[in-house]
Amino acid sequence: MATAGKVIKCKAAVAWEPNKPLVMEEIEVAPPKAGEVRIKIVATGVCHTDLYHLFESMHKDGFPAVLGHEGAGIVESVGPGVTEFKTGDKVIPLFISQCRECRFCKSPKTNQCEKGWAAERYDVMSLEDSRFTCKGKKVLQFMGTSTFSEYTVVNQMAVAKIDPAAPLDKVCLLGCGVCTGYGAAVNTAKVEPGSTCAVFGLGAVGLAAVMGCKAAGAKRIIAVDINPEKYEKAKVFGATDFVNPKDHSKPISQVLSEMTDGGVDFSLECVGNVAVMRNALESCVKGWGVSVLVGWTDLYDIAARPLQLIAGRTWKGSLFGGFKSKDGVPQMVKGYLDKKVKLDEFITHNMTLAQVNDAIDLMKQGKCIRTVLSVSPQ
Repeated sequence: MATAGKVIKCKAAVAWEPNKPLVMEEIEVAPPKAGEVRIKIVATGVCHTDLYHLFESMHKDGFPAVLGHEGAGIVESVGPGVTEFKTGDKVIPLFISQCRECRFCKSPKTNQCEKGWAAERYDVMSLEDSRFTCKGKKVLQFMGTSTFSEYTVVNQMAVAKIDPAAPLDKVCLLGCGVCTGYGAAVNTAKVEPGSTCAVFGLGAVGLAAVMGCKAAGAKRIIAVDINPEKYEKAKVFGATDFVNPKDHSKPISQVLSEMTDGGVDFSLECVGNVAVMRNALESCVKGWGVSVLVGWTDLYDIAARPLQLIAGRTWKGSLFGGFKSKDGVPQMVKGYLDKKVKLDEFITHNMTLAQVNDAIDLMKQGKCIRTVLSVSPQ
């Protein structure tokens, strides 16, 4: 392309400081260095993790930054030494690397990787180095992706090449939320056919967890949320029951225990709230119950009575649904194209990148499942 090797000026939504609206700016995106890929972002979802960084974590070293980590786009150019990608490839940038060389990548037990932003500055959620500048200032790249920009530069270890038939304004959701929830059920919890499950929180991640439970053959899937309007949506993905904790005077774990003869086989916490994490654990049946922490947070300690675990329950965590990123995302894209994975049903709003603050407000108010932003024309 005519832009290869040159600095690109483009639009991006910049978070100059925590707890403030994003600002549409013209930024400069430098050409990719060795091992990097420059991507034109076509579409991106708005995920709660973006809001977590902006409004909850508010790490002083994490700004200014371009947020967004659930995107899809087209390769504009590649840096020296890149052979896996070429101009025109449809790709999804990944917030978890897969270098295929470190001990974690070589182990079938985990999807984590020793390289990338998470290996060094997981609390800041960005590396110190960046290809972005704005008004003469360096702007950080959020989670190694920064999809709230018309162009971004990503390490080739954190890019998945996908089927050229895939619609980018749908499969962008596989960059985070849908893979995170679906994989937590299928890969991490390893939900079994005929089992009973409870999913806490019915945002996009929770609904994807419901879908994963159904795909794994669960016979009963109890959706738990304080918003009763979410139940109809949960049914679309496979929920069989709905429980609103606000409707009960007793603890939700006790309610679920009474509904299921002692507790569910599997529970998945998809909120990012440490109190809910404990409730999810206590909702599991003793002896073999498995509870998975899926919601992202790093602000508070979790607590539980030792007897909950001594009695045979297992407490696990799941990052990106346990998917090895470069391998798993193309498989999920294929699942969508084969009509085995739902994506369209998650999307409640379509907006432009310039409307990003409106999209953030919708999520803060719990009025959307996923808003997809159109970033660049294909």
